[in-house]
Amino acid sequence: MTAYTQVSSNRLKTWLIMFFFAFFVTVVFYVFASAYGFDAPSALGISGIALIIAGIMNFFSYYTSDKLVMAISGAKQIQKKDNPDLFRTVENLCIASGLPMPKIYIIEDTAPNAFATGRDPKHAAIAFTGGILSKLSKLELEGVTAHELSHVGNYDTRLMTIVSILVGTVALAADFFLRISFYSRGDRDNDRGGNAIFLALGLVMAILAPIIAMLIQLAISRKREFLADAFGALLTRNPDSLADALLKISKDKEPLEAANKATAHLYITNPLKNQKNAIGLFANLFNTHPQIDQRVKALRAMQ
Repeated sequence: MTAYTQVSSNRLKTWLIMFFFAFFVTVVFYVFASAYGFDAPSALGISGIALIIAGIMNFFSYYTSDKLVMAISGAKQIQKKDNPDLFRTVENLCIASGLPMPKIYIIEDTAPNAFATGRDPKHAAIAFTGGILSKLSKLELEGVTAHELSHVGNYDTRLMTIVSILVGTVALAADFFLRISFYSRGDRDNDRGGNAIFLALGLVMAILAPIIAMLIQLAISRKREFLADAFGALLTRNPDSLADALLKISKDKEPLEAANKATAHLYITNPLKNQKNAIGLFANLFNTHPQIDQRVKALRAMQ
């Protein structure tokens, strides 16, 4: 399989999942509204309003998420004079990819890892840990940088912000529905008496919807990692360097202290090394990243 085939396949799968996610969110709000007696047009209208509200929340996150993530991660911006070699590596890859130069940040931690953030290529930033700069070879660091620039070029950081807001919206709606259902004690307006079937379906949906939404979010995150791997390999023309970097990072057992569950999906590999990935029948379902051996196998297979 060529790198171009990998890119096309992963891009298609991501957008199919996104389409399903938007449909799923609409169905969730439709069921909740129908459970309280709204007719079909009104229930669809409520679903539309919910999506609009999520869009407004995305608008504010659009301008603030990158600064917030950097602050949470304890990342400090550096200039070219602080690390000329790193800047040259990023600059060369930016020239090759046609992307503007991102801001460069350093996280003072000896665990090797890196992530990209920013609302678009013109407002992007890449953070490297001190550990990744000291433990990877030049070619391996180039592979990691190409991977992170691919996230920037593919607008992955914007996409994952949108997905996170949708997941949060579903979770809030489900919690609100459960609270109203348990505390209203059947005293709803008789003119809009909830359909019993929709009410039962709504209760089931309120329990399952947040879990399903989270699983979709994780699935999108994993697909974007595969996509960034493929784009990174195209950019450097050296998939083996990224594969070697992934193996080296994964074998380092030191957890990244600055990372947490909210930011773990941003990094090139799961930074929470003390938390084991899901295995067995549910392998990958609850993981923020694909298994390293799967990523390496895909990279090694590229021609």
